[in-house]
Amino acid sequence: MSLYNLRLQISYEFDRPSGAGRQHFRILPATLPGRQRLLGSLVTLEPEPGELSFFTDFFGTSVVEAAIPAGLTRLELRLEARVERLAEAGGLDLSMPVCRLGPEIAQCRSLGPTSPLHYHLPSRRIPEVNAISDFAEGALRPGDSVAVVTERLGLMLHDHMRFETGATDVDTPPAEAFAARHGVCQDFAQIMVGGLRSLGIPATYVAGYLRTLPPPGRKRLVGADAMHAWVRAWGGSQRGWIDYDPTNACFTGADHIEVGMGRDYGDVAPVTGMLRLDGQQEGRHSVDITEAGEG
Repeated sequence: MSLYNLRLQISYEFDRPSGAGRQHFRILPATLPGRQRLLGSLVTLEPEPGELSFFTDFFGTSVVEAAIPAGLTRLELRLEARVERLAEAGGLDLSMPVCRLGPEIAQCRSLGPTSPLHYHLPSRRIPEVNAISDFAEGALRPGDSVAVVTERLGLMLHDHMRFETGATDVDTPPAEAFAARHGVCQDFAQIMVGGLRSLGIPATYVAGYLRTLPPPGRKRLVGADAMHAWVRAWGGSQRGWIDYDPTNACFTGADHIEVGMGRDYGDVAPVTGMLRLDGQQEGRHSVDITEAGEG
């Protein structure tokens, strides 16, 4: 078990005073039975919003909703949270062979947020892309389980792509990032989700945070931890969902702190909504994650 203190800061500066608006922030760590627990949190905005409320969306993600008053030249959101994170359980591979997933999906009757029925077809930001589908075919072997195929595709994608900060933005299509062979965690995750779906494996986009460690002998840099994204593949009714991080070519562990999941980035984007602007804006964010008791 790991106990983390998390601090997030998102700030905007506007060339001209803003108009009024309403923003949604998906930033709160989730509570997931047996895996992760949010022990406490504090969200503040400066200047103070006209209204601050909280709700849970269809996919189970906690949302902070703020009514933003007019006349702002800056806006800053801060989150302080304490999170308990349990290590992922290892053991036998209980995921189903990919060739048997189709009948399992057909028998699903639930339309709840974790139902695979929501995640086996293309979505708005993750359409079917022939080049990605052809690439994913290389990860499939007769009789292989979902876990084996997920790991193999993740390793293939990690070799194919280069992580490059600033190479893409939040609106870069998966096809473009895949063709250019570079991107950030959002691109790795959306490409892999599309590849898994093309093989008949329901897959979701997962948003969260990643606790990072400095190289040996180097100090931690405050704010150097990251907002992150990874993939969740459905291994059948007996195994359930399997989390894999293609950016780092590994199954997720205690350093991955989940915020929420959805069909693609659009369902769990950290900031959405409307704000009237006349001019340019500049945004920054930083994340700092420390173990409880760490200096």
